[in-house]
Amino acid sequence: MASALLAALLAGCSPTYVIRAGVEEAKILWRREPIATVLARSDLEPEVRHKLQLVLDARQYAEQLGLKVGGSFTTLSYVDGPTMLYVLTATPRTSLEPHTWWFPIVGSVPYKGFFDRALAEAESKSLVEKGLDTSIRGAAAFSTLGWFDDPLLRHQLAADDAALVNLVLHETYHSTFYAKGAHATAFNESLATFVGHRGAIDFFAARSDDAELAIQAQMAWDDERLFATFVQGLGNRLKTLYAEQDETVALAGREVLFTEALASFPSLAFHGTRFDKFDDLHLNNAVLLQSLLYTTDLDVFESLAARLGGVRPALDVIEAAARSDPKDPFGAVRRTLADLG
Repeated sequence: MASALLAALLAGCSPTYVIRAGVEEAKILWRREPIATVLARSDLEPEVRHKLQLVLDARQYAEQLGLKVGGSFTTLSYVDGPTMLYVLTATPRTSLEPHTWWFPIVGSVPYKGFFDRALAEAESKSLVEKGLDTSIRGAAAFSTLGWFDDPLLRHQLAADDAALVNLVLHETYHSTFYAKGAHATAFNESLATFVGHRGAIDFFAARSDDAELAIQAQMAWDDERLFATFVQGLGNRLKTLYAEQDETVALAGREVLFTEALASFPSLAFHGTRFDKFDDLHLNNAVLLQSLLYTTDLDVFESLAARLGGVRPALDVIEAAARSDPKDPFGAVRRTLADLG
């Protein structure tokens, strides 16, 4: 989660929104302690020591990948609670085009971050009254795109090893490459998803004692791509429906598609439990869009990594393609893959 927090910090719809966002980020920064200082404690719990050292090792690997790590993940912040940000997404009821908010620096983005769930719910209610679908989800991690040295948050130590390395790589990649614009947001987030997962696999595979963790990271990546195939398929069917039918027929038809999708979801053969709660959701366009923002064209990125020999060669090609066509970075990368034969 990148631009939702930065947007909250740089500007907003009201001075109160900006002030609250600034105060919350200040709390995170004020409560930091260098990880090196924490590791020097003789009474530190072994599991915490292991996780903190793993974060530092992941930072070093990120630098080897050419990511702009800066001072991020060199400190631990003692903040309260596992949910740091509530992210609001909205769409029309017969379209997967996102409702957008505009902020300086990041431009138009398809979500808005709140530190207070009640404020997110109030804006959501206002948008629903205007006829939009909405969705609110909690985010336990985010990047400020290099504007601040993002710390590790204390609750993130509860993540398993593969997820923790994924987190460091995902968030530091946002500081390395970030396209602007509402239509680039899905590209930024999906590409960071690729970097986090694929990078974690390679990180553990290179460590002689971590073969089992490499397998776990691979299974997590397989699950992410399986989920991506599911939501992209549903998204494509909805786009066809919305393009071909009038509003009345489309509204009825989408409920059929949502019901069928949720009924088929339990048959997907996931390795882990990350997506177990998805079929409990009340599906609408905004819920689906939130998933698509992070999972679009993951198989395309994976295919390039397989053909080009790893994450870094793939990123060089992907980033160049995206720069060549800022209005359609996904299309540019797909064309590049096709050109490789």
